[in-house]
Amino acid sequence: MCKKGKYKSTDKMSDLICDNYNLLQVLSRFELPLGFGDQTVEEVCNTYQVDCTTFLAVVNFVLEDNNRMVDNLEGISVRSLMNYLKQAHHYFLEFQLPGIRMKLTQAIDYSSKNDVSYLIMKFFDAYVEEVKKHMDYEDKHVFKYVEKLIDGRKDENFHITRYARHHDQIELKIKELKNIIIKYYPANVSNNLLNAVLFDIFSCEEDLVAHCEIEDYLFVPAVRRLEKEVQ
Repeated sequence: MCKKGKYKSTDKMSDLICDNYNLLQVLSRFELPLGFGDQTVEEVCNTYQVDCTTFLAVVNFVLEDNNRMVDNLEGISVRSLMNYLKQAHHYFLEFQLPGIRMKLTQAIDYSSKNDVSYLIMKFFDAYVEEVKKHMDYEDKHVFKYVEKLIDGRKDENFHITRYARHHDQIELKIKELKNIIIKYYPANVSNNLLNAVLFDIFSCEEDLVAHCEIEDYLFVPAVRRLEKEVQ
């Protein structure tokens, strides 16, 4: 059962993960390994030089699905949050999405080149390309801009509000993909493989939506605040 209220620096890290196993991804993206015994959140963060305030801001944001407004950005490290987002990009593009594609080719009868199988793979590849385009733009333009800001250099040709206005919505294609699989893929004797990969697709969608919301509600406001501080 998830804890009521927000997690604090004095809570045990093991309790946080056991209460909310989906936070394992947050742990990984802050490059915090397992094996922390009974150490508190603050102790674990200090051991691995992770900004504890930023870590808790992400943790509590992820858990508060019904409240996406962040009133206080005080103490959040833009650099730490940016590194978290970079690690998330690496996870999606190098691990999760390739893994789903491999499972998908095993689950559907792609060898027969039937229309539905072809459409499923086409939609999936188009979705991956959309995600890659979105994340490449962030890696090559947004994050480099933010790194300059952190160093005290302001680029007048770019503002984070421009990024916020053009923040791609990458949910549509994966919803279409799920609908094709659920509604139209012919049933086999055993659907275990297909159900398993569909479960992974649902999980990936939720993870990506949460990722984009962290960008929108934590990262963009934090960078906007930094822009005002850098003259």
